[in-house]
Amino acid sequence: MTDLKLARLPDRTPIKLTISIAPDLQRALADYATIYQQAYGEEQAIADLVPHMLAAFLASDRGFAKAREGLAERRK
Repeated sequence: MTDLKLARLPDRTPIKLTISIAPDLQRALADYATIYQQAYGEEQAIADLVPHMLAAFLASDRGFAKAREGLAERRK
């Protein structure tokens, strides 16, 4: 096998997730999409923003990151 600098790419197959949210959260997400459009000059659907919002939230949660490392260790 050829030794490449770039490792094999991870699975990037999208997974569809359907959720129900409270009306006040829906309004907040709609407001966020409006403010996003004002800030960047391009409209994005809430459904396109939410995955990035969730990823940013998880990336910023240090407690989650530490606990997740523990899970990874136990899986080995």
